[in-house]
Amino acid sequence: MTNNSSNCTDERSAADFLYAIMYVIIFIPGLISNVLALWVFHAYIKETKRAVIFMINLAIADLAQVMSLPLRIFYYLNHDWPFGRFLCMFCFYLKYVNMYASIFFLVCISIRRCLFLIQPFKYNDCKRRYDVYASIIGWVIVGLACLPFPLMRIDTRNNSSNFNSCFTALPIIQIGIPTSVAMFTLAELTGFVLPLIITMICSWKTMMSLREKNSVLQDSGEKKKALKMVLTCTMVFLVCFAPYHITFPLHFLALSGHIQDCAARKFILKFHPVALCLASLNCCLDPVIYYFTTDEFKRRLSRQEISENSIQLQLMECR
Repeated sequence: MTNNSSNCTDERSAADFLYAIMYVIIFIPGLISNVLALWVFHAYIKETKRAVIFMINLAIADLAQVMSLPLRIFYYLNHDWPFGRFLCMFCFYLKYVNMYASIFFLVCISIRRCLFLIQPFKYNDCKRRYDVYASIIGWVIVGLACLPFPLMRIDTRNNSSNFNSCFTALPIIQIGIPTSVAMFTLAELTGFVLPLIITMICSWKTMMSLREKNSVLQDSGEKKKALKMVLTCTMVFLVCFAPYHITFPLHFLALSGHIQDCAARKFILKFHPVALCLASLNCCLDPVIYYFTTDEFKRRLSRQEISENSIQLQLMECR
């Protein structure tokens, strides 16, 4: 690599510092909020029908990502990876699985709430096993679709004995422009554009239902709660995932040498870490959906409910 190209790509120190700071900030609230969410969902899973299965899976996806953050923090602070090739590639893979699993389940939550609002009698008694089937299919699709991310970064020249670089420092396999364009077009359309369109349609339909005076569901409070949930899902899309999916193909092209202009490469390489940190922020923003848009979640976290549960447990133990 020439000195000129090195100057265009040498942004690692600043980017690593940004990653370390953001992951430290995300770790504690992300861990507490998602563990708390799973505890609450487990407590009232039999009481509610409204997208709780999808929320549980969303919390699991976020918690898996949060649990890998200490290793990422260690690497970006020390610039060394002593944990071997497999764990590096697994954590790298887990990042993308979390992102696209979150996108999938946010879409499912939006659709579920929108359908319940528009046709409450039809979807109020919708069997939960269908949500379970949809979740399993979603995990399989996301898991398979995310395999190219680590496969494109596997360096066969480096063996496990001297494997000390990970994540953003992993080399990229060189592929042609036509193949790159085809891959990223498919990934962007199916992984972000289509889900975003679906959530925006759900938001629009939910807002329109608030204007219908003769709708089947007359409870305006229920409509507002549904609208709040769907809009929150859309907000997470725009804040966390839109910046990343704008820079994602450009970053790949810059690293693989297809973008030659030095100024353009510098801008892309500086902005991409910011977009990637925003994408990781969804681990903390997703629990906002649970708390501010789900009455059962608030009720379970109230002191009165916790006290009642404690009394019930004591009575059961006495029996």
